[in-house]
Amino acid sequence: MLQKLWAAALKPALALALLAGLAAPTLAHGPTRQKVVEKITIDAPAAAVWARVKNFDALKDWHPAIAESPADKGNELGSVRQLKLKGGGELTESLEGFSDEQMKYSYRAKDGGALPVTNYTSTIQVTADGAKAIVEWRGAFYRAYPNNDPPPDKNDEAAIAAITGVYKSGLDNLKKLAEAK
Repeated sequence: MLQKLWAAALKPALALALLAGLAAPTLAHGPTRQKVVEKITIDAPAAAVWARVKNFDALKDWHPAIAESPADKGNELGSVRQLKLKGGGELTESLEGFSDEQMKYSYRAKDGGALPVTNYTSTIQVTADGAKAIVEWRGAFYRAYPNNDPPPDKNDEAAIAAITGVYKSGLDNLKKLAEAK
């Protein structure tokens, strides 16, 4: 009899504790990882397009927003690239992967740069499509503001818009340069 009373008393308490445990993570939810993928088809051979983008220090040569992009170790893994933006601002990025055969490289940005993102990683890859090249630039990141209720300039939408703008403007200019006769 006493056992039945305890069981009856514990069931609601256990159910309440379980519900509280399930609700707590949703109340403490922070930012979610965001992704941006942009692709462009360029009417030029993939090898020629890759030759324009493959050097880690060459971003200044094809991205319209970059004034300087020196890399301390070239295309060697761990190379650090110091980007200076034409409109002001800086970014520091490190090379994490490079494959001349696959025509791609991956890098990571140090937090605290000119973009409203943190934990930013990115890959740029060139693939052949007959006589044309397809360039894919993709990245994953978190918004700059890690807590709930971010200000408008540091929320998910601002982060996605910033990275999308970087990729689109770079790819559009790369296409213009590569297709110039």
